[in-house]
Amino acid sequence: MNHSQLRAFHAVASEGSFSRAAARLGLSQPTLSAHIKALEEGYGVRLFERGGRGRGLRLSALAEALCEVTERYFATEEEARRLLTDAKGQVRGKLRIGADSPHIVLPLLARFSGRYPRVETAVRFANSAALLADVLAARIDIGILPGVAPDRRLLRTAIGKEQLVAIAPRGHAWSGRRRVPLSAFAGEVLVRREPGSLTRALFDRALAERAVAPREVFEMGSREAVKEAVAAGLGVSVIFESEIGGDGRLTSLELQDAEIKIAEFAICRAERQSETALAAFLDIARDTGPLS
Repeated sequence: MNHSQLRAFHAVASEGSFSRAAARLGLSQPTLSAHIKALEEGYGVRLFERGGRGRGLRLSALAEALCEVTERYFATEEEARRLLTDAKGQVRGKLRIGADSPHIVLPLLARFSGRYPRVETAVRFANSAALLADVLAARIDIGILPGVAPDRRLLRTAIGKEQLVAIAPRGHAWSGRRRVPLSAFAGEVLVRREPGSLTRALFDRALAERAVAPREVFEMGSREAVKEAVAAGLGVSVIFESEIGGDGRLTSLELQDAEIKIAEFAICRAERQSETALAAFLDIARDTGPLS
């Protein structure tokens, strides 16, 4: 047994795939397979079973138990590295962050950069489905997004709750009202997000539950496009309350008969939570307190 063999095993167990594990570690697949084979032959055990067509990789009971050990092992290794790095105040590196909205991630990023100026950060924006896939595939290090279901592969840090509200252009028939029922959308043109957007999924489900069908639908590929379309008078829509900003062209209204709230999370791959820069960002997210 050596460190490389354990790291290879842990990557395959976490990813459920030799090819994804090899890509994650920057190894060729034959090299990765050789590490696993050496570990199995050295102890006379079988750690992985390949399922039938389309069934993927299956961990043996021994591999499940070993995975719990290696999770602690690599978390401790990273904790030691972080302790030594922090002792000199030298938290540095690169951090790739993904978010579905600038309204939550940018204040967090400002606090983080003020405390850890040596960490180089890059932020990309996408819808919730794309961000979740990017975190799992290690294309980004941290995702800031709402409504993440429990997943053993992920560490979820709750940072608050968001609520959907209706928006309409100034001068619309809804102007001057504080609330609007979902039934009112039946006579309106609805401007909605693209497939994969959590905003769209939540609101579509609420409309379907009440058998409400808008008169017409326009689909837009981003939140900013939705707001611009509504401001231009193309229709009405819904967005999270924090995303309205100070846009005087829009009227916002509570949804009278449907309080649609959802938790906002900072997420990362569970086995990476102790990495120095990543852990420092999560500390900032936890210390920020609830958003609402």
